Amino acid sequence: MKQENVKKLIIATSVAAGAGVAAGVVKRMQERNRETARCKVSSGREGERQAYLIGGGLATMAAAAYLLQDGGFHGENIHIIEGLPILGGSNDGAGNMQNGFVCRGGRMLNEETYENFWDLFSTIPSLDWKGKSVTEEILNFDHLHPTHAQARLIDRYGVIQDVTSMQFNNTDRVLMTKLLATPEEKLDNVTIEEWFANSPHFFTTNFWYMWQTTFAFQKWSSAFEFRRYMNRMILEFPRIETLEGVTRTPYNQYESVILPLKAYLDGFGVDFSIKAVVKDIDFKEDAITVTDIHLNENGKERTIHLNEEDICIMTNGCMTDNATLGDYHHAPAFTPDAPMSGELWRKVAEKKPSLGDPTPFFGKPEETNWESFTVTMKGNKLLKMIEQFSGNIPGSGALMTFKDSSWLMSIVVAAQPHFKAQDADTTIFWGYGLYTKAIGDYVKKPMRECTGEELLLELLGHLHFEKDTKDILETVVNVIPCMMPYIDSQFQPRAKSDRPLVVPEGSTNFAMISQFVEIPEDMVFTEEYSVRAARIAVYTLLGIDKKICPVTPYNRNPKVLAVAAKTMLR
Repeated sequence: MKQENVKKLIIATSVAAGAGVAAGVVKRMQERNRETARCKVSSGREGERQAYLIGGGLATMAAAAYLLQDGGFHGENIHIIEGLPILGGSNDGAGNMQNGFVCRGGRMLNEETYENFWDLFSTIPSLDWKGKSVTEEILNFDHLHPTHAQARLIDRYGVIQDVTSMQFNNTDRVLMTKLLATPEEKLDNVTIEEWFANSPHFFTTNFWYMWQTTFAFQKWSSAFEFRRYMNRMILEFPRIETLEGVTRTPYNQYESVILPLKAYLDGFGVDFSIKAVVKDIDFKEDAITVTDIHLNENGKERTIHLNEEDICIMTNGCMTDNATLGDYHHAPAFTPDAPMSGELWRKVAEKKPSLGDPTPFFGKPEETNWESFTVTMKGNKLLKMIEQFSGNIPGSGALMTFKDSSWLMSIVVAAQPHFKAQDADTTIFWGYGLYTKAIGDYVKKPMRECTGEELLLELLGHLHFEKDTKDILETVVNVIPCMMPYIDSQFQPRAKSDRPLVVPEGSTNFAMISQFVEIPEDMVFTEEYSVRAARIAVYTLLGIDKKICPVTPYNRNPKVLAVAAKTMLR
């Protein structure tokens, strides 16, 4: 199957699934049959306040929900403008049984620390469980499918490692403790590697291999972000070897999170406009007040003029910008030039310096890329072999990392089915590698130059399943690689001022929401960050006096700290 056809398949399948499910919910909720993806940004109700949300990911969709629930907006006056032909941002999942399925990545959820995410989705009806919310649906599924990884790290000989010990030495412990106690303002532009320069041993520990691959850190990532993760996810530190804190969705996150939220917004008549690329934004000279939005809509230039009371909320960066797909016979292209969201952010930041600086995040794609792959197979031969090897049934094992892999390859087998379109005889799993320029250990090519077949062959080598290779390959439907040049960009070393506040000082009607805004104490690369940013934006711009769920201070809980200290000595 040709690479361009895979792209068309993913877009068409996802749009069809979203439209079909949404239409049914609209009928049940308000007995109205509205168009789910308009081709033109509508004008809303004449004379009423309008909200223009740039980008179609989780953050803007969450902002739309808050505008409805707490802001008193009518749905027709909320306009979500997305440049791509599908909504969902980085929460994706698509495909079919003939051509294979694909997820670019999987966003880890956590029951204890995703305060605003669970709060919002407790108000969003489940599509599959009548009378229940999405929060109830996800947590019920997760409690019935608990995670307890038994093969977290595997060495070059295919031996599962004992990862009970974190393997820290005293220097590691001192530097780790010192990092957690260091004020954030002293960590501008400092990398993890620089912080641990006096203890290269740190990067050989079980802890580093597990923490790195769970959250996709690199040695050259920001020490600032690493510190925040350690504080925010301190509950995960003592259970990092089993990943018991990972919360799973019933299906991929597009179907389990995005579709029900889209259906909810459709029920109120929110205006969705896809294939509408915002090219620039104009501001008043003396204030951060948006006056005009310039966009290219289906090939035509257009300007939206904002009235004084209107608001604009912009996604100022997307980590999956410029992502490309390959297939079983083709490697994905590496095309990092001119990321759509990064370019818009650059334009507005040049006009208003307080809107941050995208350069540290979107300027070094060789440092911020990694590559994932999704394997679709007929039958469960390979999954059964992985189950017997790991001791985990599908959905219970989380990441398996091949610690000696030159690509630092990891895989995860979700509970089956992971897509609603999967039949009982189709199985899928997902994997990724952090070092895409490195030569493979079994396929002697850089990961980024490998076809889907070659990625699978490399994996089978690490599993030492070579004698079964022929039989396994006969069951393959497709292996779809995905190259993402900016997937790690939010972890780049930077100054604190490079990330703008959600509502910049001096703003009267403008906010920014994404993984590239500054929210004190919280950690990027999470669903919670997107939802929290959306809530801050709406409440601040509209002056809503309602509590935003705070960051739970587990890192100041004496009992939690005692367990963490004990773990550091293991």
